[in-house]
Amino acid sequence: MDFLLPSRASAAFGFGLAAFLAAGLAACSGGSRTQIRIVGSSTVYPFTTAVAEQFKRKWTEFPAPIVESTGTGGGIKLMCAGLGAQFPDAANASRRIKKSEVDDCAKHGVKGLIELQVGIDGLVIAQSREANFPSLTERDVYLALAANPFGKGPNRARTWKDVNPALPDIRIEVIGPPPTSGTRDSFNELYMLKGCNTEAAMKDLKARDESAHKQICEKVREDGAYVEGGENDNLIVQKVSANPQALGVFGFSFMEENSDRVKDVPLSGVTATYENISSGRFPASRPLYLYVKVQHVPAVRGMREFLAEYARESTWGREGYLARKGLVAAPEAIRRAGETTARNLTAMDEGALQ
Repeated sequence: MDFLLPSRASAAFGFGLAAFLAAGLAACSGGSRTQIRIVGSSTVYPFTTAVAEQFKRKWTEFPAPIVESTGTGGGIKLMCAGLGAQFPDAANASRRIKKSEVDDCAKHGVKGLIELQVGIDGLVIAQSREANFPSLTERDVYLALAANPFGKGPNRARTWKDVNPALPDIRIEVIGPPPTSGTRDSFNELYMLKGCNTEAAMKDLKARDESAHKQICEKVREDGAYVEGGENDNLIVQKVSANPQALGVFGFSFMEENSDRVKDVPLSGVTATYENISSGRFPASRPLYLYVKVQHVPAVRGMREFLAEYARESTWGREGYLARKGLVAAPEAIRRAGETTARNLTAMDEGALQ
């Protein structure tokens, strides 16, 4: 990477000279590239891509950032693999980074991450526009997809009616994200765990044996009822829109962008709308993040300006251009704090991570 060290940046970043040069030299050790490189979540990908395009229009002296959709877990792993030009500068994430991932970063010399909550997303179970699937509950979803529901043996449900007599007599087929995706982690947390914990015995099990609880509550059946659709959410949209019998799992923004082809299945009677997600009324809402290596910032041309563009009210606010892409704005206090973080390049407090 060229990793030019412009004098205007060194003052603005507030790094000491020794730390500044050390970061630059560490980053330079891996070769040559001239662009910001961001990997990670397929859900956050369209938002970061839109910011990258706007950044290039405003800051013509910098090349357009490279943004890749690799999945949250895969992206964080790539980012944390080391310092230098061969390693990404930042990662999109559809869940918060884990302590184990920060520890992995540290093992590879990556110390200090900037965390921006870029907005909120609703994790939607969607259906074709031609379908008329009624409302689901988290318990319905768990009973349909768990490999071993409530630990009582292999899942024998073949149709949604087997799960709940009020549901349609059609074959269970849900197309969703793979285990490497942050969306899959969110699906486990927002649907599978919630559905599993509707049974009192499962809450008791968690208190006694958290590992057994996780296995029973999160393991998805492998007999075709759940189909991994890969990291490309648009592909899941295409499959669902073409098959009125199938349901799909993806972010609200993808449903918004494809509202002529797909619609949500209400969750406990609540539809996935901007206002319902923003207010927290929609049960399956989740924050979205961008993580940036502090050590790469002073050495990557344009990184400070890119972060400033992302953390602008006209970008991620309620009336910002990302709202037109389907992003639900984070609460005002979080946006203001994020703007300060981006301006001061403040590393996150890792103490609260799990």
